[in-house]
Parts: sequence; C-alpha cells; structure tokens
Amino acid sequence: QVQLVESGGGLVQAGGSLRLSCAASGRTFSSYAMGWFRQAPGKEREFVAAFSWSGGSTYYADPVKGRFTISGDNVKNTVYLQMNSLKPEETAVYYCAAKTRRGSHYYPQPYDYWGQGTQVTVSS
Repeated sequence: QVQLVESGGGLVQAGGSLRLSCAASGRTFSSYAMGWFRQAPGKEREFVAAFSWSGGSTYYADPVKGRFTISGDNVKNTVYLQMNSLKPEETAVYYCAAKTRRGSHYYPQPYDYWGQGTQVTVSS
C-alpha cells in the first residue's frame, strides 16, 4: 500500500503561483511514477503532469507546459508541482496519484493510489 498526502493548495490571484507537495509513505519503493490530476466541478478528472522515478522523466499536459514544473525528491518520497501564471479556469481540486506498473501517464486508470486532493482556487 502507498499513502499519499497533498498539501500546498489555497487561494491565489490570477497570474500568481503555488507549489503543491505530495508526500508518499508506505510501500513507496513500488511506485513507478507519480502524477498530478485536477478536477473542476462538473468536469472530468484531467491529467496535469507526471514524474517517473526511473530517470526523472517528466510529462505535461499541453495547457500547462512552460508554466508548471513537476519534480521529485526520492529521499523525502515527495513530488512537487510548481504552478506559475495560474489562470482562473485552473481552479480545481488537485490530486496526487501513484502508479506501480507501466502504462500511460496521461490517464487516471493506470494509477493505483490517490491522495485526498487539495483545493486550488484562482481568482480573477
């Protein structure tokens, strides 16, 4: 089992920045990659970014490329999502997820474990 705890959400003005953290505990050695997804009210959960522990590869959704940065600290078993130039339409609950097997990083289904989510609200 892997437990994930997100933190760092909050209220920010448009154009501002936030850094989300996702701390993993439990059988973290089994985690292959970790990702961030977001879900706005009435919308489907969508991929934001992913980080592979093997080699440190990163993956981003097109709307966040150049503004968001995902990184990982394997000593702290923590993944970060630095979000810059935030837009009001990015208001959502942001979820951290861990994947223990190969498969697409871009869809929620291959991820085995999920955090409880952290609210990000971007005001205009």
